[in-house]
Amino acid sequence: MAVKTTFEKLDFETILSEYDLGEYLQSKPLTAGAVQTNFLLITTVGKFVLRYYENRSKESVLFESDLIEFLKSKNYPCPAQFKNRHAEFVGIYKNKPYAIFEFVDGEHLENPDKEQKQQLIEKVAVLQNLTMNYVPTHREYRWNYSIELCEELVQKEVDKINTKNAKEKLIWFKNELQEIVLLKSLPKGICHCDFHFSNVLFKDGNFRALIDFDDANYTYLTFDLASLIDPFVSSFRWDTWSKFKKDENVFNFDEAKKIVQEYEKYRPLSNDEREYLYDVYKLSLMLDCIWRFERGNANDFYERRKLDYLNGLGRKNFYEKIFGTMNDNCMPIE
Repeated sequence: MAVKTTFEKLDFETILSEYDLGEYLQSKPLTAGAVQTNFLLITTVGKFVLRYYENRSKESVLFESDLIEFLKSKNYPCPAQFKNRHAEFVGIYKNKPYAIFEFVDGEHLENPDKEQKQQLIEKVAVLQNLTMNYVPTHREYRWNYSIELCEELVQKEVDKINTKNAKEKLIWFKNELQEIVLLKSLPKGICHCDFHFSNVLFKDGNFRALIDFDDANYTYLTFDLASLIDPFVSSFRWDTWSKFKKDENVFNFDEAKKIVQEYEKYRPLSNDEREYLYDVYKLSLMLDCIWRFERGNANDFYERRKLDYLNGLGRKNFYEKIFGTMNDNCMPIE
């Protein structure tokens, strides 16, 4: 994606004057990010990444900054931040926050192999292990994924779109939210919420770093896991869904089951987390629906069709497809 804010040499020099990172030599826009503006900075000392936040408050960036500092203290593989001469990780330039990170040598993989996928799943589980007791600062300045947030965001989308179709979608959306069960006992912590391979760096086949914590927030610990699993057949996509019949079998749990099994090697799920993974997965689909709310007719569209299929399957069958037969105490029978 193109850089949203243009920077000149003087802009970089002004920002770098606040740091002990050498003199500016050159820069290069980094286009992998979808929302924020990123530049590779080359100075007399080395390479760094400048991240300029286009749509975040300083407090929201401080949530991210404090989280990264915590993760680095636990040796989690993510880029380190640099403090400026005021001992701050987050600065303000032209009324927007920014931060400077270390440059991590690595590459984004479009087609990771089995071993690399396993490394990613491991790092997902490790992140949740580290943050299950972490108390985040500035939590209120993040979109912490929940039923309440969905209600708030979808109403804003409908008010903005202001069409009959959007209002009809809203009725369906609210009814679906009422069907999701998220127990208070479900553990919460920090989820990255964007574990796409464009946000992962590999070097010589090995996991080097997780980057871009822009969507990270305080939510159900299984949210990242739910985002990784995809129980639908590979041919069922946003551009092909309408070719499938409403009573057609669209599920293939083989890969989803393997992902959960790999995850549990590093963070075993509680009984409640297992039983209500179905609901957290549905929550992730409801959020996907919000991000693309203008797309499709209210009576039948991609996200609605996915939810309809899941409703037809049910929580118990979803559980058994991944974990095995469920007894009356919600424990799998081997």
